[in-house]
Amino acid sequence: MPNSPPAHRLRLLKSVLSAISMGAIVLDHEQRIVLWNVWMRRYSGLSEKQVLGEDFFACFPELAEGRVAMAIHQALANNFPSLLSQSLNKAPFALFASAAAAERQERIQQAIEIAPIAVEGAERHCLIQISDVSIAVAREKLLREQALVLRSQTFSDSLTGVANRRHFDVAIDREHRRARRNGQPLSLLMIDIDHFKPYNDHYGHQKGDQCLIRAASAMAAVLKRPCDLMARYGGEEFGIILPDTDLVQAQRIAEAIRASVLALQIPHAQHSSAQQVTVSIGIATLHADLQHDIETLIGAADRALYQAKHGGRNRSACVLPE
Repeated sequence: MPNSPPAHRLRLLKSVLSAISMGAIVLDHEQRIVLWNVWMRRYSGLSEKQVLGEDFFACFPELAEGRVAMAIHQALANNFPSLLSQSLNKAPFALFASAAAAERQERIQQAIEIAPIAVEGAERHCLIQISDVSIAVAREKLLREQALVLRSQTFSDSLTGVANRRHFDVAIDREHRRARRNGQPLSLLMIDIDHFKPYNDHYGHQKGDQCLIRAASAMAAVLKRPCDLMARYGGEEFGIILPDTDLVQAQRIAEAIRASVLALQIPHAQHSSAQQVTVSIGIATLHADLQHDIETLIGAADRALYQAKHGGRNRSACVLPE
């Protein structure tokens, strides 16, 4: 090859550029297109005759002010190569995998490299290489979506859609540390659907699931702050974490939650008194000046729930942490 005629070497170069599976554009020092390979023709719809000798930005005016223009200038003027990340420069060239994709304006996802080329006896040129990364981008998107689904499954109850016990444990630990650090009260509600086992036995598990879903939705709708967290604690029991909430405020929220379930008017023939689905609620609050741990807070809320149930159900009760 060192002794091959220049014309032969040029033909070989064109053959190589035609065979590679990426776009290749060469610009001269005046930013005129001097090479345009087959890949570019296939995906841009522009032939060599249409672009050779033309000013690059006359052919692609939408690129005149962006990152591509800056990279071309750096290559030609400063001999500086550039790699344009797909995540920051989304499909700058109007390249389409098919006519249908062109109609939908769905561009090929692109990774672009722009490099200076030293040409013997001539001004500097630059090479623009365009790779189709659509498959990789689609794979990354799928992986992100799967990760979000897995995260949702990890921290959400699959039946009711509220947080699950694992999420509850993580959140209460976080909020407890925050409350102690900031000197703020922290309240906890423990909620139990009254006579749920008799409800399940009488109406069947499908109706029981529907009851849990409806009750959870009604209770969650009462909470207005993003920091409040409702979780399915286990079976028919739910826990609600209320940061920066004192006992009076927690009692007010508990009453609103009890009323929201009562308003559903879900028939419950096996209820001891109400003849419809109700909830009992235990309330406990850690005050800023007390240094109780999480177990103490949960234990107090459980005892309060026990008092509410044994006091006749369909009510709330509170116990101070000891």
